[in-house]
Amino acid sequence: MSGYPEYMQASLKKVAATRPARLEKAREGREVVKAMTLAEREDVLNKFHPDYLPDARKPVRVGPNKGEEMTSRVVDLLESYPRINPDDFDLSEPDYDTDVLIIGGGGGGCMAAIQVANAGMNAVLATKLRVGDSNSMMSQGGMQAAVNPHDSPTIHYLDAIGGGHFDNNPELVQAMTIDAPRIAAYLEELGVMWDKDSEGRLMTESGGGTSRRRMLSCRDYTGAEIQRVLRDEVKNHPDKITIVEYSPAVELLLDEAGEAAGALLYNMETGEYNVVRAHSVIISTGGYGRLHIKGFATTNHYGATADGLVMAYHAGTKLLYMDSVQFHPTGAAYPEQIVGFLITEKVRGLGGQPVNKEGELFVFPLEPRDVEAASFIRESTERSLGIETPTGRVGVWLDSPIVNLLNGPGTIQTALPAMVRQLKRFGIDMTSEPMLVYPTLHYQNGGIEINADTETTLAGLYAAGEISGGVHGRNRLMGNSILDYNVFGYRAGHAAVQRAKALVDRPPAKLHMDHVRAYRKELEEAGIPETSHAPILLPEYRNPEVLKKHRKDYDPFLGEFI
Repeated sequence: MSGYPEYMQASLKKVAATRPARLEKAREGREVVKAMTLAEREDVLNKFHPDYLPDARKPVRVGPNKGEEMTSRVVDLLESYPRINPDDFDLSEPDYDTDVLIIGGGGGGCMAAIQVANAGMNAVLATKLRVGDSNSMMSQGGMQAAVNPHDSPTIHYLDAIGGGHFDNNPELVQAMTIDAPRIAAYLEELGVMWDKDSEGRLMTESGGGTSRRRMLSCRDYTGAEIQRVLRDEVKNHPDKITIVEYSPAVELLLDEAGEAAGALLYNMETGEYNVVRAHSVIISTGGYGRLHIKGFATTNHYGATADGLVMAYHAGTKLLYMDSVQFHPTGAAYPEQIVGFLITEKVRGLGGQPVNKEGELFVFPLEPRDVEAASFIRESTERSLGIETPTGRVGVWLDSPIVNLLNGPGTIQTALPAMVRQLKRFGIDMTSEPMLVYPTLHYQNGGIEINADTETTLAGLYAAGEISGGVHGRNRLMGNSILDYNVFGYRAGHAAVQRAKALVDRPPAKLHMDHVRAYRKELEEAGIPETSHAPILLPEYRNPEVLKKHRKDYDPFLGEFI
């Protein structure tokens, strides 16, 4: 029995009826729908992508990027008051003294910590939840690396630049694409089990916006497999890496020269604060999906609330491309229990096709993500060819059964076991029925400005992974996020070690939070009322209107009463 409601069955029959013709054209290599021209892409983006809506952006009134337009929700966060009062803390006797402080326990943070340990230096790895609780763990589809004879880092570079609308920092894209084959080999050396064919060759698949097959994967558990290996390797160095879990950083600490020299951690279990002093600081706190920009559901893990952006901005670090949000085209739109859940792009890489309620393929399946997402929104809204769910949501079909017909029986079960298992829980068999999908908030395209050595505009502070900006321009291609955090996590570890070695014989830094006091003053001078605080640490899902009936001093940003 189908897991879809009875009223959807007529549309499902249309999808099945059009499948043979679509399959025949796909087998012959004929495009049912041609890829868009640049002009067509710009048109659909301008009309339908959430980034281009009239209220999507506004200028930020304070900080290093003052006057620049950013995503409105991010501006609200940056214009929030610091959540702590610097006068409440004695920083003279740190709880931890270390060579390198790494903030964030996802892929980028773990990769950096491993490099610090390998260099014989000490690291404190502080993370909001547990080591590995991150978007890195949840990524599915794969990692790009030019490992095939018909491919090269140069072609990979051109794909990434084009996919980013030519707004990428070329220096960063060059570093990422040149390092990619070496990073793929290094991960395998650490223990990552890449998918291989019967001859032992690395298997590669296509991704949206790419001109070559270069997607390495571990079925659809790629992120979990890589994070498993990185997390285990971190734990193999207990003498060099001190792990501090459930302790997000709430502010960076600076030294007498105004350079990054540590952070203030908040222990969410005990409510206590801990001071960490370090010669170098790496920030790898990931993205901001849990801000639910424009009300979209998200693929992101529970702690993805832009804490790193806030802390770095308070300390005077410049941000880049904070006007750009990535909405993944294929988030689950049904059933309600998994709305926003990532349906990996690997489905389309294997030949899956997005079709409307009439069973028509309406967009080239492997357009860049922003173009694909905007096309889904257009089909569901202006053209009224989406499928409405029982709760009033809307989506389009992702025809997954065609994958087995194109690639052979069992392909879906072998390549996408996690997806098969997830949907089967709700009575949906993706080998015989399509999936209902709609764009979901997925990735923070912009972030902290860095160079190829991951140095930020604040001396002593390095950034790696989704927290950084410039690598992907204003649109990231599939598989470049896993590559990003591995390449720049590796580079950050090495760069931070070099700084720490140079400072190791200096007297201990005198820590301060004068920048936090200055930021509060700037907010006050700008006339911004103290109605919210940041970093928010965890999203608030309780109904604030209900809470307000009980207490008047509820702060929806903090998720607590003040």
